[in-house]
Amino acid sequence: MPANTLEANEKRVAELLDRQWRLLVGGELVTSVGGRTFPVSSPYSGEVIAEVPDGTKDDANRAVEAAAAAFPAWAALSAGARADAVRALADAIEARGHDLALLDTVDGGAPVAVMSADVTMAVDALRYFAGLALESKGYTVPASTNLHYTELQPYGVVAKIIPFNHPIMFAASKIAAPLVAGNTVVLKPAEATPLSALLLGEICGEVLPAGVVNVVVGDGIEVPDTLVRHPDVYRIGFTGSEGAGRAIQRAAAESAVKTVTLELGGKNALIAFPDADLDEVARAAVQGMNFTWSGQSCGSTSRLLLHEDIADAVVERVVRLLQGRTYHAPLDPAAIQGTIVNRTQYDRVLGYVEAARAEGARVAVGGGRPEGVDEGLFIAPTVLDDVRPEHRVANEEIFGPVISVLRWREEDEAVALANSVRYGLTGSVFTNDIRRAHRVARALQTGFVWINAAGPHYAGVPYGGWKNSGTGKEEGIEELLSYSQVKSVNVNLAGGS
Repeated sequence: MPANTLEANEKRVAELLDRQWRLLVGGELVTSVGGRTFPVSSPYSGEVIAEVPDGTKDDANRAVEAAAAAFPAWAALSAGARADAVRALADAIEARGHDLALLDTVDGGAPVAVMSADVTMAVDALRYFAGLALESKGYTVPASTNLHYTELQPYGVVAKIIPFNHPIMFAASKIAAPLVAGNTVVLKPAEATPLSALLLGEICGEVLPAGVVNVVVGDGIEVPDTLVRHPDVYRIGFTGSEGAGRAIQRAAAESAVKTVTLELGGKNALIAFPDADLDEVARAAVQGMNFTWSGQSCGSTSRLLLHEDIADAVVERVVRLLQGRTYHAPLDPAAIQGTIVNRTQYDRVLGYVEAARAEGARVAVGGGRPEGVDEGLFIAPTVLDDVRPEHRVANEEIFGPVISVLRWREEDEAVALANSVRYGLTGSVFTNDIRRAHRVARALQTGFVWINAAGPHYAGVPYGGWKNSGTGKEEGIEELLSYSQVKSVNVNLAGGS
């Protein structure tokens, strides 16, 4: 086990960054066409830490061609053989887990302990989907005295486009289902946090057949737009913002009829009733907001909907849990909260806080840079009280460490508030009334609900949003099946029609 101290981590990061970063195309580590690069900066030090290939349209096209060339042989393998290859990939990622976590920490700003947990979840996802390989199966239909059956076949080349907030977890886990189903993949990581995905490309090049996984990053929309529009890409999976998801839907529709799944943003509500345990509500509000990576998570419960009889008491408890935090360098194992990913997002989050103040909200805790912290793009955990339903912070995804508190009196009012936004990703209900718990859970217009909890995901439980939070389900067998097409076969056994 590598040493996990600040000094040891800084030393290892320096070793990891002393390299020429390359794209993975057709099993080869290559520079971008034309040799373009772009800088990657640390949100903690502000320094440029790497120059990575700036992929072009030509790079994206080459990657798709390589994936298409590798597809027939990969699809022809038995499901068990593909599962074995994916397990081997999981083992190789696990062996380099500390390095991958360090890279996510240094370019994304999240604590190293959190990024280490992300590596573990990525490995678990690869093994989980490998274990589901034999579930990619069809069925027979007794439609006549002949034989009628269905079988599942892969699409071919799949484009996977991922965001910055969980770089290696998304890079590795999002390719698992497509690979097990028999597809080949072109992975496009976020330009803000590409380093672990590029190292993943090196690992894939060592473990998997050439062209089965390709990794291409670029600074801008050229690479993803090319992938989405490419005539040989009929299956696209995207995780990111609502705006980008809608742009991908448009671009895909303009080029062909394609299958697109989207895991997008959220403005998620935690509803607390008067009979709930107030300490549990406060702890869940903090956990569900994902302050560890500064609220940069689409599933964060960023709206705290409190019955007016308990609102003051819950807010007081949440504030107490968030006060007095210490801020360490993200590479320090003692770090419990990371930075915002870059200056643009940092200024955007603070802009929302100032807008809330101007609209009449009250800052109960936080509201800006933590006192005495001079280095890094840190924003203190922020609770905005007295938020009204019409305020921007009550409706728009901030993607930062900001909770908005709204108060209500009747159950119907709470449900209406929760459902009033354009998103429908997660929801949480706190009550000890079992009938009310299930009644409200059913009424929430979201794809994923917790009762008396907030935040965790569970192996095999499908995750995905309603409304503008996306299409499709991930993390369960539904995700695996979504990367296959159904073919119906009718066999004439009797010699008639």
